[in-house]
Amino acid sequence: MATRVFNNRTEENIPVFVVRPSRGWVAFNWRELWEYRELLYILTWRDIKVRYKQTAIGIAWAVIQPFFTMVVFSLFFGRLARIPSEGLPYPIFSYAALLPWQFFVKALTEASTSLVVNERVITKVYFPRLLVPTAVVLAGLLDFGIAFSILLVMMIFYGIVPSWAVLTIPLFVLLAVMTALGVSYWLSALDVEYRDVRYILPFLTQLWLFASPVVYPSTMVPEAWRALYALNPMAGVIEGFRWALLGSTPPDPLMILVSGVAIALLFVGGLIYFRRMERTLADQI
Repeated sequence: MATRVFNNRTEENIPVFVVRPSRGWVAFNWRELWEYRELLYILTWRDIKVRYKQTAIGIAWAVIQPFFTMVVFSLFFGRLARIPSEGLPYPIFSYAALLPWQFFVKALTEASTSLVVNERVITKVYFPRLLVPTAVVLAGLLDFGIAFSILLVMMIFYGIVPSWAVLTIPLFVLLAVMTALGVSYWLSALDVEYRDVRYILPFLTQLWLFASPVVYPSTMVPEAWRALYALNPMAGVIEGFRWALLGSTPPDPLMILVSGVAIALLFVGGLIYFRRMERTLADQI
């Protein structure tokens, strides 16, 4: 039988690379993820550039959205409803909570549909699919940083000097990122199979807002219910972030502990579920 020749090489010598999914739900190839770190950077930078492309005021939306939400909350919840703010001016009390909250919501909204939006890339080129929702979440950190600078200006205006607790800010930012990643892994994988996710999400985030201490302090929750309330992972994040910057009432250690455990379970569970669905993502998309 004749041997076919391509570019002076026999057919037997042509290298063939076969991509096979690893076995098991949690058998992540962490080395592979590290090797694709440059792609993660490219995807993150692409999301940043596309987010405000062809908008009139561009990245200023990162400040306008939380600022005007703070104005509305201050008017209705602070002035009219007179919700306590732990001795702090209500505008800065609510704005400090809105920063991690809006970072979380924006990550959920955009990451939940990220796999479907990148359908053409996912169905044609191999790369770890986990990078897609991860890049969306990391891109949101830029908006968070810009809005955070306004919070610093507000602290100077109100004469608030942070205490040693400000050193814990990176911890609470990390917890917010882990929460956003965990939920995004769940929702992005679910959205591939059930497109209902994008319709349920706005209603879910509205309920989640009032189940989190954004417009009110967690001290308003009866003490007997606080452990259950802390199962909301954003409860500990928001209370801790506000305390670390503004020196408000220190959060209940039990709340931080329970929220931390909930975040870890949510993150690991999201990884496991995403890993389980990753094998068939390209086919179902």
